[in-house]
Amino acid sequence: MKKKVKKGKKPAAPKKHNKVKVVMEEFKKGDLHSGSKKGPKVTNPKQAIAIALSEQRKASKKHK
Repeated sequence: MKKKVKKGKKPAAPKKHNKVKVVMEEFKKGDLHSGSKKGPKVTNPKQAIAIALSEQRKASKKHK
């Protein structure tokens, strides 16, 4: 019997998960700032996720 192959999105690369993990750890510690390190601290988890995804996009463009 042949195994069925699921169609859809490919699993994300481990490095992409790593960037989100690092940013969320910074948020939990209270070290995450919007903009530069001198900017205000991030208090909203949705904003932290947005920052993580933005940094992830920037990192993936550099590697191409």
